[in-house]
Amino acid sequence: MFTFTVSRVRKGENLMISENPLAELKKECEALLKEATGKLQMAELLKQFAFEKPPVWEFGQLATSACFELAKHVGEKPLVLAQQLVKAMDKAKFQLVKEVSAAGGGYINFHANFEKLSALTLESVRQLDSEYGLVKTEKPKKIIVEHTSVNPLHPIHIGQARNPMLGDAVARMLSARGHKVFRHYYVDDVGRQTAVIAYGYKKLGKPKPAEKPDHFIGKIYTVTSCLVEINRLKKELERAKMVSAEEETAKINRELDDWVSVAFELKQKYPDLFEKLLEKINEDPDPEKSIGELNRAYEAGEEEAKRLIREVSQLCLEGFKETLSRAGVFYDSWDWESDLVWSGLVAEVLQKLRQTPFVTAFGGVLEFEAGKVVEFLDLREKLGLRKDYEVPSLTLVRADGTTLYTTRDIAYTIWKFSKAEKCINVIGMEQSLAQLQLKIALYALGYRDYAENLVHFAYNLVTLPGYKMSSRRGRYITLDEVLDEAIRRAYEEVSKRSPQLSEDEKRKVAEIVGVGAVRYALVEVDPAKPVEFNWDRVINFEKNSAPYIQYTHARACSILRKAARKPERPDYGLLKEKLEQELVFTLAEFPETFIEAVETLKPNLLADYANALADKFNTFYNAFPVIKAEPPELSDARLALVDAVRIVLRNALNLIGITAPERM
Repeated sequence: MFTFTVSRVRKGENLMISENPLAELKKECEALLKEATGKLQMAELLKQFAFEKPPVWEFGQLATSACFELAKHVGEKPLVLAQQLVKAMDKAKFQLVKEVSAAGGGYINFHANFEKLSALTLESVRQLDSEYGLVKTEKPKKIIVEHTSVNPLHPIHIGQARNPMLGDAVARMLSARGHKVFRHYYVDDVGRQTAVIAYGYKKLGKPKPAEKPDHFIGKIYTVTSCLVEINRLKKELERAKMVSAEEETAKINRELDDWVSVAFELKQKYPDLFEKLLEKINEDPDPEKSIGELNRAYEAGEEEAKRLIREVSQLCLEGFKETLSRAGVFYDSWDWESDLVWSGLVAEVLQKLRQTPFVTAFGGVLEFEAGKVVEFLDLREKLGLRKDYEVPSLTLVRADGTTLYTTRDIAYTIWKFSKAEKCINVIGMEQSLAQLQLKIALYALGYRDYAENLVHFAYNLVTLPGYKMSSRRGRYITLDEVLDEAIRRAYEEVSKRSPQLSEDEKRKVAEIVGVGAVRYALVEVDPAKPVEFNWDRVINFEKNSAPYIQYTHARACSILRKAARKPERPDYGLLKEKLEQELVFTLAEFPETFIEAVETLKPNLLADYANALADKFNTFYNAFPVIKAEPPELSDARLALVDAVRIVLRNALNLIGITAPERM
């Protein structure tokens, strides 16, 4: 942390600015406590002091429970110790502290000197501007944030959209903290699913998309998957009937009925595509075998398979890039899973794993006994595993010689660590076991440092009330559709609230507000909790949404425009109202909120902060005049406060990938 003097001088005083005003207040409180404990010969008993916010504003702005800890050492009541320490403090050294009191059975409460804290905070915000709050780390690292990584099978849907919004926010936050951040997208183009699409695409004669390419590919995948599955089940049914396996026959019939109902639905949705694929797939005596051969050929790097699957995957990715760029999400690297396989890195990793005592082979199937590694290397506590939890084994290679996703992910992780010191995988909670097995495999291979710097950023599901998504039925709401609807709703609201804006301005603002609304809705909930995507909450100009916070920012900009002057002679000592001081303190808290959000990887803390700041500002604005406040020094101080709120709202929103418009 640093402080330095700015050139502006008022009333003969040098105004100081700081990148973290609250830390300055805490530093002063700690210095007062250390001096007081020294006077009472207790300095050695307590080396560090923790601070919290008292439950009631009138109790002060910071409090410490240090006396409860001290009492254990000296056999005195905490309240008596608190009173002694307060009495021993040198009031002549108070700067940002105005008053100290003992309270609550042993707490020490610190009351801020708001004339000085307001000057420090508001001048710091206005001088540092876009850098305010973005406290740099003392230990910058090279960090890869791998996020989104949706398989190139169909459009990104709302259930998957939480990933890029969280991943992009985390990358922005880490970068603002001073780390060198690289955003990676892992293109999962190896495996049966991509072979299914390529098979269907080839059967259709490799047509050019007549619509957005990822939507086109998604339809081919859904219909091809359905028809191939029905074909497979019919053959299984014949075999079961031949051996009179009644129970098996009944089970297959149930599955077949389910898939036939899917086929009926898909035929109604995409009649031409369905009929063409049905005709072509029926010409193939064994579609399942053809797909398996294509999958193996691609993994082996055969040219024809490479051209076909790369072509279809690239088409889908073109659509992804279009969608994600609309949402303000971009990448530094697109990493193809197939490149890893063809480079020999996957084979190299498998060879190394075979040489460990943790891999067994049964009829060509290679199994990694992750549980054995946990016990052998004593990793249970380090990995946070319960004593009774048995980590399942991981299949590395199938009987047909093809590898599984997690096997390839081990090689990918090793490759990533050749380029970074820390890797963050933004992957849903449902992949927790695979991510655990991946980490255990790194330990088994001797990559302890990699394992300990690999972070699984897990997040929960997105649900839509009253709507059940089903990929196999092609029943999903795409991120494109959600963005379109959000922008449409935002346009209606902006037109209603600001009819004076030109049509072009309305469209531009609606785009910013609509995209911001979707991003905020997917980020503002703790990652561990599910998101219920509800339009009444997403586009709400009155509370807890991006449009609400953006509207508050635009309101602050409007006040400053109407004032048509800069606050030249603010007297911060005139900001005596509780609402004003609460607003100043909230602004002072922003740097520490930012640090906590980055260190805990919780973008929702910044969303919560921006919403709370907007609430406080709107309450203040509705209660007090700004431009017409008297005397002029008070008006200038309030204008400086409005300007600081504008800056901090913008900075907080930018960190989670949301633009703060100046007009709405």
